Amino acid sequence: MLMTVLDGSIVTVAMPAIQADLGFTPAGLSWIVNAYLIAFGSLLLLAGRLGDLIGRKRMFLAGTAVFTAASLLAAVATTPAVLVAARFLQGVGSAAASAVGLGILVTLFTGPRERAKAIAVFSFTGAAGASIGQVLGGVLTDALAWNWIFLINLPIGIATLLVALPALPGDRGLGLRSGADALGALLVTGGLMLGIHTVVTLQESGATSVRTLGGGALALALLAGFAVRQVTAATPLMPPRILRSRSVSGANLVQMLMVAALFSFQILVALYLQNVLGYGAARTGLAMLPAAAVIGVVSLTVSARLNARFGERRVLLAGLVLLTGALGLLTRLPGRPEQADYLTDLLPVMLLAAGFGLALPALTSLGMSGAKAEDAGLASGLFNTTQQIGMALGVAVLSTLAATRTESLTAAGRPAGEALTGGYHLAFALGAVVLLAALGVAATVLRPGRAAADGSAD
Repeated sequence: MLMTVLDGSIVTVAMPAIQADLGFTPAGLSWIVNAYLIAFGSLLLLAGRLGDLIGRKRMFLAGTAVFTAASLLAAVATTPAVLVAARFLQGVGSAAASAVGLGILVTLFTGPRERAKAIAVFSFTGAAGASIGQVLGGVLTDALAWNWIFLINLPIGIATLLVALPALPGDRGLGLRSGADALGALLVTGGLMLGIHTVVTLQESGATSVRTLGGGALALALLAGFAVRQVTAATPLMPPRILRSRSVSGANLVQMLMVAALFSFQILVALYLQNVLGYGAARTGLAMLPAAAVIGVVSLTVSARLNARFGERRVLLAGLVLLTGALGLLTRLPGRPEQADYLTDLLPVMLLAAGFGLALPALTSLGMSGAKAEDAGLASGLFNTTQQIGMALGVAVLSTLAATRTESLTAAGRPAGEALTGGYHLAFALGAVVLLAALGVAATVLRPGRAAADGSAD
């Protein structure tokens, strides 16, 4: 999990070096990220269900092996096409391994207390991976070369395989006949792949272009066809009972909104530090390190106990309130380097990021609460899919609006730093609004006692 999430963020600070070395065009450079996101986000649901059918251990090992091999290919790439292809293969491997990760956890740790602790560690590694990726990406790029951001995956991947082979219990799976819905698999994978492609190319194509509107409409049609297919198929890929639990469906919706909003924290704060304050890659990563630290401390030390004492819903609401406050503070960032002070302007925001350490373990517990043993991989794949959809939406929508606002301020004669900051302010404010929407869903859909009622209904 650490390696998968880390690889999604480690490239962000190394992209200028990659562009200079391999000769990427400005438009082509975004495909270093897009190729990974499209493969990863579109295959998670299918990979999760296949894990239930052929065995989650097999799927985990196969995905880890593909990801590790693709990392080596990316490290030795000498052309943009080879690097983009390697990033796509990394996404395929990541999807296969990540989709079944939570499913393996909830079947290994069945007691409420030990499951809560396991989910807390799992959530921490995901949050830490994003932050460590930015720090490590800057350090490796500055000290060695951009190739090392991919080579670092090799020892981690090999170690994971060596540990997983004896440590993970074998599972035969349900057999392909229990859910071999080929048409459903084509519909959902095609719909997700086209939908994520449409979203991540939104800024390049334009929100009202024929390409965007047509791609979005076709993606929705494919996903609607998948939904109809699941109701009518004899052996559906995603049994409808999964979404009947309001805890599961509500948690996935809240997660999608939360991740979309927090893109403005993870990416735009890094851009502010570099483009407005003039920080280097390594210094930017170190400046954001307190956020990873507080998320780690909260996830590992208090989240499980708070969930057990107060319930996941209350802990989730508290985490969302803290995160909303963090984005609210970011709307006050100064637009000139001489006006900015890290200790007063940014450190409080980093500390409020502790809300993520509260929210994510609670959401993960709720999102997996309706999973039976035979559906654990599917529930895990669904939870990861909504996370990736939220990330793609946040990247596309908030970055597009920020860029549009910056262009209008530049045209009005504002200095470059102030124009950039004005665009970031808009994205932070809209992110806070999206978090308020997530709060509303959590407060109304995830009502106390609902999980128990859902479980009895099944």
